[in-house]
Amino acid sequence: MPSFYLEPLGCAKNQVDAEVIISLLLDAGWELVEDPAEADLIVVNTCGFIRDAKEESLETAFLFRERFPDKRILLTGCLAQRYGRELGEGMEEVDGVLGNADLSAVVDAARQVMEGRRVVWTPQARRPAHVRRKRLLSFPGSAYVKVAEGCDNRCSYCAIPLIRGRFWSRPEEEIVQEVKGLLGEGIREVNLVAQDLGSYGKERGGSLSGLLERILELQGDFWVRLLYIHPDHFPWEILRLMGQDRRLLPYVDLPFQHVSARLLRRMGRRGDAERYAELVHALRDSLPDVVVRSTFLLGFPGEEEEDLDALARFLEEVRLDWAGFFVYSPEEGTPAEAWHREEGRKGRVRLERAERRKEDLERLQEGITGERLERWVGRECEVLVEERIEGEDMALARSAFQAPEVDGLVVVHGEGLEPGRVVRVRVLKRNGIDLEGVCLSQ
Repeated sequence: MPSFYLEPLGCAKNQVDAEVIISLLLDAGWELVEDPAEADLIVVNTCGFIRDAKEESLETAFLFRERFPDKRILLTGCLAQRYGRELGEGMEEVDGVLGNADLSAVVDAARQVMEGRRVVWTPQARRPAHVRRKRLLSFPGSAYVKVAEGCDNRCSYCAIPLIRGRFWSRPEEEIVQEVKGLLGEGIREVNLVAQDLGSYGKERGGSLSGLLERILELQGDFWVRLLYIHPDHFPWEILRLMGQDRRLLPYVDLPFQHVSARLLRRMGRRGDAERYAELVHALRDSLPDVVVRSTFLLGFPGEEEEDLDALARFLEEVRLDWAGFFVYSPEEGTPAEAWHREEGRKGRVRLERAERRKEDLERLQEGITGERLERWVGRECEVLVEERIEGEDMALARSAFQAPEVDGLVVVHGEGLEPGRVVRVRVLKRNGIDLEGVCLSQ
């Protein structure tokens, strides 16, 4: 059978799709290779969320074509789903384009591409393809589990509903069995992801807390981390479960996006600085060691200097553990993109200002994060080892208060630190937004 190489791009949800594609091709008899030079087919699993991600996806495909002019290239993922026809007609550098609405179609699409036929397929009807993933793209011991697809929030700047459609939840039993299988394969950290995790089960008469109760009935010592909960409808009942079972990590990811009530209404959101501050304080009152992360969108149409000043004041007051900042990207087909076009030059100036203020806010938050991390110095905690440092009795690891890829790390000193293991560490000091400690258990 032919061989393939897959280049994964985009978010954790897209990573799960890439892992499903890999497994479907493996099940069909294909061979996965780690070097694109050895592959018969190169699959680029694209991201189409914002402009930079789109450009990266296209540049990646162009680079593969330049390096490997004789190989077959298949585009999959979000960009392929949204712009399949345009890419199929105008991008001769690729041999096929397959959207992500029906991942099971990848086997047939790959076969046709290898036979020399040009494939352009963007299914409109969604057909979930949940298979046992044979190859995970995370660090050892960690896995993402996508519990829902699509989104119903319709934020005015976001193209996700245009790409992935309406919100729908996977059946509880299906998710529980997937988690059980991953634990049986040695996974120690299960990261539950969805575009709006807090809405899980709403259209089925279920709830996120109900799903978590089922997962926590499973035996074993593991972590469950919740990623991406919309702050306007936070599921308060999960706090009880976090307090009862230490395996459900007290880590809450709340994408506030802004604190200006005026801008948040234009975004299609209900919050403001006062409500969001109250939410964070309530979380800390319920769980003293809770870790709160958020993201903020800068340069949105209508944003003024005073809105950015208000955001800086919010950060200084609330003192989030982690925060990321992104400059607004006008996305075709969204209401905000039309507002941005109407602004003309003023809109371009606004984005330039946002780029400058982004650096200021990142410096501010880095200091706050460092201060928040100081409370862990001198304490003991469990960490998941990600990778060893070559030639040293050291490894890079993450604790319960550090999510994969987006937060800092713990540098651990000790022998026999194998990736995928959970070990106990005493934190000795802080280095910027990272910690350093010594292993207490072997």
